[in-house]
Amino acid sequence: MKIIILGAGQVGSTVAESLVSEANDITMVDIDPQRLALLQDRLDLRTVVGNASHPSVLDNAGAHDADMVLAVTEHDETNLVACKLAATLFNTPTKIARIRSTEYSAYPEIFSTDNFCVDFAISPEQILTEYIEKLIEFPGALQVLDFASGKVSLVAVRALKGGSLVGQQLQELRKHVPNVDSRVAAIFRRDRPIIPEGGTVIEAEDEVFFIAATEDIRIVMRELRKMDKPVKHVMIAGGGRIGRRLGVALEKDYQVKIIERNHQACERLASELSDALILQGDVTDETLLEDENIAEMDMFCALTNDDENNIMSALLAKRMGAHKVIALINRGAYVDLVQSSGIDIAISPAQVTIGSLLAYVRHGDVVAVHSLRRGAAEALELVAHGDARSSHVVGRRIDEIKLPKGATIGAIVRGLSKSEGLFVINTPLEQEEVAHKSNNAVKVIIAHHDTIIESDDHVILFVVNRKMIREVEKLFQVNVGFL
Repeated sequence: MKIIILGAGQVGSTVAESLVSEANDITMVDIDPQRLALLQDRLDLRTVVGNASHPSVLDNAGAHDADMVLAVTEHDETNLVACKLAATLFNTPTKIARIRSTEYSAYPEIFSTDNFCVDFAISPEQILTEYIEKLIEFPGALQVLDFASGKVSLVAVRALKGGSLVGQQLQELRKHVPNVDSRVAAIFRRDRPIIPEGGTVIEAEDEVFFIAATEDIRIVMRELRKMDKPVKHVMIAGGGRIGRRLGVALEKDYQVKIIERNHQACERLASELSDALILQGDVTDETLLEDENIAEMDMFCALTNDDENNIMSALLAKRMGAHKVIALINRGAYVDLVQSSGIDIAISPAQVTIGSLLAYVRHGDVVAVHSLRRGAAEALELVAHGDARSSHVVGRRIDEIKLPKGATIGAIVRGLSKSEGLFVINTPLEQEEVAHKSNNAVKVIIAHHDTIIESDDHVILFVVNRKMIREVEKLFQVNVGFL
């Protein structure tokens, strides 16, 4: 595909790196020539210096024959105008905009073809907030990812000594949880992938990815590790866009404290949140943390805009007794360094966000993409189409499908129609309508060797190496005769 990426920040750069590796024709646009020069030194892409909302800049970037425009600059207004120009002047087929402000996302009609012509709007801050919410809901997990409108979850956990399955073969899982169907999709041992088989033995410290119906997650987790106690007390370091959103999402169900340095930001937080306690101060102030009983915190979330502050405050909170600490880290090089330094979970915002963008770039009918292990692996939800003659997967048992080595089909959801909505950003009312439309006909099937895939099944796959993605996509494309 010929893709123009507007904005060479963290999100834009991460998306560019991923798409270039998949042999796409990428042009990057940014007002900072130094940023572009650094990208061009290490990636095979074309760069254009200029304002992304100027018609001449888009023309120079090749908008006249581009397949897609990804407007991911830091300014919502620039992204909206760029999408409108791409549609009006260049008839670009697909326009995706990064939207940060809730003022815009609260009025989805803004994105329609009669207005700014945005086909898909994504909010990285909202995606991150929901991602962290899941980690708080399941405190023993390293990642919790939803598929099939939340009916299936893929969970990564660290197998700890004392877990029922540690030291036993995977085939024992069914004996331990006879009433729950689940499947281990992959195991990473000392950062190397192990393809799970019935005789594979789980060792302490293994990173285990398992898939199950969302309602059964806790039962399976209990077999792999001693369950952490439920989270009650949460401290958030930083009251910016993500910290504020997380505070709003958590304050009704948890006891929340937010530390923010800026006085005006504290006043704004206090006016928007009714149950959370807002504290003005430095997140690395040891005295403040001690005064606010950091040792009683079940979860400490370092979510400021400064990587160093997040790392230092998380390490300090952990040393002072916080049960679990999460740090938001923008620099990719830092994430791997701090993951084993006392910080329980280091989150890369760009890696969490990228899946929402990749779902629109992948070939075939891709519903969802999640980046795993900081981009090394992926989980995909694809819809199978066609019949036994036109498809490589429909009408076939799983052990008859020629999957590349390292790709695993984890689950199938049958009877779920693909969402017809255009927007990733859903209002609570829209989410309620989607939930209301779900009915008892939807069936979650954990994949086994003799499971047969039917047309319109949502198939959830785990791929330990992103280089296999193209082969997987080809398997799910129907022959031309079917169309």
